[in-house]
Amino acid sequence: MAYSVGFVSLGCAKNLVDSEHMAGVLRTAGLTLARSPEEADVILVNTCGFIGDAKEESIDAILRACARKEAGLCRAVIVAGCLTQRYRQSLRASLPEVDAFLGLDQLDEIARLVKRVERGEHGILRVSGVSRRVFSPSARRLVLTGGPFAYLKIAEGCNHRCAFCAIPGIRGRYRSRRIPDIVREAEGLLAGGIRELNLISQDTTRYGSDLGGRSTTAALIRELDRLGGRFWIRLLYGHPAHLDAALLEAMAESRHVCRYLDIPIQHSHPDVLRAMRRAGGARAVRELPGRVRAALPGVTLRTTCLVGFPGETAVRFESLLAFVREAEFDHLGAFVYSREENTEAHDLPREVTPALARQRRARLMRVQQTIVRRRLAARVGQVEDVLLIRPLEDGMWLARSAGQAPEVDGVTRVTHCPAATKAGDYLRVRYTVAEGYDLVARVRPS
Repeated sequence: MAYSVGFVSLGCAKNLVDSEHMAGVLRTAGLTLARSPEEADVILVNTCGFIGDAKEESIDAILRACARKEAGLCRAVIVAGCLTQRYRQSLRASLPEVDAFLGLDQLDEIARLVKRVERGEHGILRVSGVSRRVFSPSARRLVLTGGPFAYLKIAEGCNHRCAFCAIPGIRGRYRSRRIPDIVREAEGLLAGGIRELNLISQDTTRYGSDLGGRSTTAALIRELDRLGGRFWIRLLYGHPAHLDAALLEAMAESRHVCRYLDIPIQHSHPDVLRAMRRAGGARAVRELPGRVRAALPGVTLRTTCLVGFPGETAVRFESLLAFVREAEFDHLGAFVYSREENTEAHDLPREVTPALARQRRARLMRVQQTIVRRRLAARVGQVEDVLLIRPLEDGMWLARSAGQAPEVDGVTRVTHCPAATKAGDYLRVRYTVAEGYDLVARVRPS
């Protein structure tokens, strides 16, 4: 009897798409997908290896899976993803209990790997030295989001050389998929009931830069916008230096594109950005909110900041706080600097202690919470459409507005939904209460 495979998918949405691709390969090969890792013969841990906390989470997940194998609760453990790619030389020796390791360029070999494990092979290492491929998911790709939304990966890798970031060394140079290929995948997802396409890559605003000609993010969303039916397109993971007027114009003219942009700035002080080697520098960051809001009235802006980077003095951190107060981002996430090997910043003097960096992150998030409370309170009484995700208790539904991206932003809880309501429906609602980062809404009578 063939083994069943269950997934533990860690890290970002880009990693989740890799898990979905592998699930599609397994299903195409006729292998069984378990409903959960706890019910699987083979546990596949798709890891993240970006920063220290992510690496610890991945190792913990691997060890828990191996403990299940030791207890006779599963038969094998396979490890894939960024951690495997980054530590391909040492991971097998440090985790001898793992049956097989799979690299980023070998995702489509997963079915063959499972069959090798079934035959009793152990210690398999299928990891290339440099990641160069970009995959088009199988026509039988599974969507593992648990809702009527999916992530659509438009490119792989990264050409930026930010001093703090290990991603280029893990996922390789930036490489874009072709527009017709992306559109075909989008058509398949929409035909399968997906009502929100979240475009992702390491830098969605750089899409097509390796293809030349007319392949740009603006061209891509114009092609996707021609597809029929009602659905949303959302752009995640952009870069201030590559947000051009053509893209903003295309977004403004689109029927389907949400007026939402996720553009991590990392910092605002010119000296810190210079040390981080962030393209575009302080000018691109400081012009960002005004440029976007002028081109896309009513836009929702999300960003990410990195605190505690070497050279972030108290004065420079205060400058970041002042900019965040001024910019009033709708959503903001913050990370503490993690000193990573094989990055340019690795050997810089660590002038900010981890404890102080955590304190700064807490201060930044308190500033952002004040902004969010004020901005969400202003939303109460407004009317707009939301996408229903799943039912909750007492007839309430979990939903998201065009200004709420999955997993990272707040949600909207909708009351008084019609009896025939189902996931994937759009409903017109009026916001009634703001609670923390979330909103409560009531269906607006027709």
